[in-house]
Amino acid sequence: MKQRLLEEIASGKAAVAVVGAGYVGIPLARHFLDAGHPVIVHDTDPAKVDALRAGVSPLRHLSGDWAAKAVAAGNLTASADPACLADADAVIVCVPTPLTAHREPDLSCVRAAVAAAAAVLRPGMLVVLESTTWPGTTEEVVRPLLEAGGLRAGADFFLAFSPEREDPGNTRHALPDIPKVVGGVTADCTEAAAALYGRVFRTVVPVSRPAAAEMAKLLENVFRSVNIALVNELKMLCDRMGLDVWEVIAAAATKPFGFMPFQPGPGLGGHCIPIDPFYLTWKAREYGFTTRFIELSGEINTSMPQYVVTRTMEALNERGKTLKGARVLVLGAAYKADVDDLRESPALRIMDLLRGHGAEVSYNDPHIPRLAGPPPMESAPLTAETLAAADCVLLTTAHTAYDPAFIVRHSPLVVDTRNFTRDVQEGREKIVKA
Repeated sequence: MKQRLLEEIASGKAAVAVVGAGYVGIPLARHFLDAGHPVIVHDTDPAKVDALRAGVSPLRHLSGDWAAKAVAAGNLTASADPACLADADAVIVCVPTPLTAHREPDLSCVRAAVAAAAAVLRPGMLVVLESTTWPGTTEEVVRPLLEAGGLRAGADFFLAFSPEREDPGNTRHALPDIPKVVGGVTADCTEAAAALYGRVFRTVVPVSRPAAAEMAKLLENVFRSVNIALVNELKMLCDRMGLDVWEVIAAAATKPFGFMPFQPGPGLGGHCIPIDPFYLTWKAREYGFTTRFIELSGEINTSMPQYVVTRTMEALNERGKTLKGARVLVLGAAYKADVDDLRESPALRIMDLLRGHGAEVSYNDPHIPRLAGPPPMESAPLTAETLAAADCVLLTTAHTAYDPAFIVRHSPLVVDTRNFTRDVQEGREKIVKA
């Protein structure tokens, strides 16, 4: 059975189903198409399915004619009906793993996706979970759902976990160049999953079991969360001491060993860093363990939007204005530069806080033309007149489409949370770092 699957993979005949047409699933689907595999995309969002069927990528940063060519050649199909998974030899689950209102893991999307795969599971099929989750999920949650029909992982079908390492908008690292960690429930499962990913990724890193791969992903994100919290805390201290934290970081980064620079900002956004570490803190409680570093870093990072609003209030006060009634133009709604991703964006929290203090808030984002709200908003044109009409321009996302010199020239006050205006010389007296 394993040999048959390996031969299908090696020949490019193995049909790969991707569950979840999002920031993880779509790039993966594209690269499996490039590797010559027929690809099936399943998503419960009809708009994404319709887009793919029309040959259009649901992701703006992954545009181009790749989908249209694949659809025309009959290599790419998309469906909102989970029955489409029956045609797959391998099913890769790439669905969201958010937190509940009580900041506990929400695996409802994973359970639904795995249940869909279980309904069509047959001997020889490979199932891989890529969604970031707590160590043990693959064996404690996914495996029982798949085995409920009588087939056994490692004997009748193959099961593995392989953490996604997608970074939307990152043009420096192509997906195939990022090593792919794989952990199967048995050695045969690891081998099958490694063979499949080897069709796309230049380096595959096998580990002993799924929980090791799950923990590795969380370690990556905890590492970033803790270090970003450190520089965010130092930024607040440097502000009080009259120091430029970005100058300090740049100076420290000249050391050729023992230091890795992280950049402060207005808070954390995206699906990974603000959410994933709390999957580990939740699981740690099962073992009577308190993850103090993780929880403290979360407190610091989630407090940054309030700090930005406080700095904005202070900057206005120094110019004889109050935040209440002030016209604040926020530049950037996306959580990071050059993407249209709003997930956990600190800019949204900052806008809410500004409105709570009575400010008149508008925004501009070249990648996000409108916000659903509440309240609903449309991106204001970024013109000299728009900038001049604001009492304060608050820069929260450093999109490359923005011209920092133009922004500073026409704005009465710029509060910069990203050190985006570092090279601007004219009008520096109007810039406040936050």
